[in-house]
Amino acid sequence: MADYTLVEKNSFTVLGFGTELKSDYTDYAGITKEKADFWSAVKQDGRLDTLKAVAANDYIFVVNEAVNNKMMHYAGVMTEKSLPEATRMIQFPKGEYIVVKGEAGTSEELSNMLTGIAFGQVLPEAKDVAYVGGPNASVEMGKRDGLVFGEMWIPVVRK
Repeated sequence: MADYTLVEKNSFTVLGFGTELKSDYTDYAGITKEKADFWSAVKQDGRLDTLKAVAANDYIFVVNEAVNNKMMHYAGVMTEKSLPEATRMIQFPKGEYIVVKGEAGTSEELSNMLTGIAFGQVLPEAKDVAYVGGPNASVEMGKRDGLVFGEMWIPVVRK
């Protein structure tokens, strides 16, 4: 089983720019391409820099959330501030979170790797907790030795 920890977190808010993922949830290649195109756009058009300007820390959040039966994907930052042009203020609940740590060559590789480990290995094998929905996030925390490092945060409840 992949290494993970259970961490108690206070509630927090992520301000994000988002997009609806149109690919079927089983279409991994389609979803991956949609996410990559979205991230390329938010970096190029300045939306990511706009978010960074109001951030409470240096973390970049890659958030996935089901909203009104739509699969939403966001670029976000932790903040209590809002921006009129932002898509959503995403509320993360107080409670326990599965945390998976990792590092990779790029932000996209990190997010994909952490998501794969968390949902493909940790959650199916976790005996005491379950993910019951709500937002989850891959959190890019910085760079060291030429690699991007971060964590996956998934809110869980005790079984």
